[in-house]
Amino acid sequence: MTLTTPSINAQPAADLRALIGQKLMLDLRYFCQQGKGAQCRTPMTTLPPELKALLHEYQIGGVILFAENVQDVEQIVTLTEQLHSATAQPPFIAIDQEGGRVARINRSEATSFTGNMSIGASYAEHGTHYAHQVASVIGKELAVLGINVNFAPTVDVNANPDNPVINVRSFGEDPHMVAKLGAAQVKAFEQQGVISAIKHFPGHGDTNVDSHTGLPRVSHALSQIHQQDIAPFATIIKQQTPGMIMTAHIQYPALDETQIVNKHGEKMLRPATMSRKIMHDLLRGELEYQGVTITDALDMAGISDFFEPEQAVIETFAAGVDIALMPFAVRSTQDIQAFRAFMAKLYQQASSQLDISELRKSAQRIQALKARFLPPKRHLSAPIAQSVLGNPQHRKLEAELALAAITEVKNDNLLPLAIHANQRIHLIMPDKQKATALKQALQAHTAHPLTITLSSLQGFNPAQARADITKADWIIAGHATPAQSAVEIGGMEDVATLAQFSLAARAQPDALEELLSFAQSQQKSTLFISLRAPYETTRFAPYSQAVLASYAYNVDVETTQEVSGPAYTALAKVIMGQEKAKGKLPVSVNKQAE
Repeated sequence: MTLTTPSINAQPAADLRALIGQKLMLDLRYFCQQGKGAQCRTPMTTLPPELKALLHEYQIGGVILFAENVQDVEQIVTLTEQLHSATAQPPFIAIDQEGGRVARINRSEATSFTGNMSIGASYAEHGTHYAHQVASVIGKELAVLGINVNFAPTVDVNANPDNPVINVRSFGEDPHMVAKLGAAQVKAFEQQGVISAIKHFPGHGDTNVDSHTGLPRVSHALSQIHQQDIAPFATIIKQQTPGMIMTAHIQYPALDETQIVNKHGEKMLRPATMSRKIMHDLLRGELEYQGVTITDALDMAGISDFFEPEQAVIETFAAGVDIALMPFAVRSTQDIQAFRAFMAKLYQQASSQLDISELRKSAQRIQALKARFLPPKRHLSAPIAQSVLGNPQHRKLEAELALAAITEVKNDNLLPLAIHANQRIHLIMPDKQKATALKQALQAHTAHPLTITLSSLQGFNPAQARADITKADWIIAGHATPAQSAVEIGGMEDVATLAQFSLAARAQPDALEELLSFAQSQQKSTLFISLRAPYETTRFAPYSQAVLASYAYNVDVETTQEVSGPAYTALAKVIMGQEKAKGKLPVSVNKQAE
């Protein structure tokens, strides 16, 4: 519902400018002095004078950083200092550093861990220990870099095996467990001076559409929404109120069935981001959340396909959301003039469509949060930051979590492998990097010389693969589903890149199943490893005597001599019998896999 009031017309333009500016968070991912902004792919690693002037002039309240903006420790510290000095009020400097699938800072420098579902897998044995410790480390590393907001943790309850965008970013399918782990992370982040933004309210866990590329709809009954989707948010608000909550670009007809006219002149259900019933009546009224709310990126297709930028911002503000994230892309000097026109439209529409008293209350929430977490003066040091990021204690914790998460889904007396000298293992993996990482980890943790041959599903010779399978004593196959989503690489500007890989990714499961079927016909002892969401174990378990789940496959080190990551080391230790798999599945898989 859009609120109208004439009272704001009497307010000074400067007042409105400040109120609106503080409610915007821009991304400055790329910037080119010449050329059209849409084609610009030059990373913004140091703040150009034009952008500094823009941030100051419009009193912009915050900036979100992407991987392109954070290339090494000294550069990050310099950039955050530049951003801090660009505005009269300290800015929010935000990032998506969830850990696991979504980690913007170079994994070879920052400690990125194996992600939320691996924390969920450790819960039965370790409770909230790893949730707290991981968030403490990530928060500490962000704070020394000058980053003061982390869009984490994801507290969506992943109840849909086909969820393309959440899956292992979730702690699991149990709302109670998700709430406990999420609350532990909120506390740990904010103890380190980093604002935690839990997401994606009112819940993105039971969707089969990625809101980067479409507009999902959750058709749950009201009782299920409260028991499943909203439950973690409600619990965390009561127990460990986060500084921020991020919205979801999702339609929830049971929560709001009102309609809005989009830019195509069509009526549609309001997405949660633009729903006053959800963002104000439910979140602030029923759940009593009084902190700062922020939209998910407004350039995502779930919003941008249906609304012009200024309409999207006005509607989110009218719904009661405090901050509009990524409302307008500034990629070149030419875009600056377009941004000025965008802001002029915002001022004009705000003056006739928004309530000045609500804008002021929103500004008060923003200022209160900044007063709690953002000191007016900061003392950053690149050498200190370098000593903190990825230090030995942090890497040790990363390795411990990776091992604690490894889950034995099935084992028909295959594991640990009884390796003898000069035996052969054939690895089948999604790509050469992952195959090499597991090969090196296995060779580092065996007591006997091994011959290990490799097949990459990204491009391989089927005849050679069959020949290698025939010669092998053991087959180890790994796979990762679902395929990468835009959020992993960065955002909407990566969707075209993802499309190029999707054809190959869609062909991989069938190719893998054919090879595993062949191995079975040759009576080969076979281990299958689920490298991401473990739902796929149902499909591949019948071809395997043992199944493991790692929930992660990320590589921290990649040189000409070494390719390694904590998940591969943990897997190798379990496969070779040096450690036991103690993780428990945090989501349900078909009993056929057990």
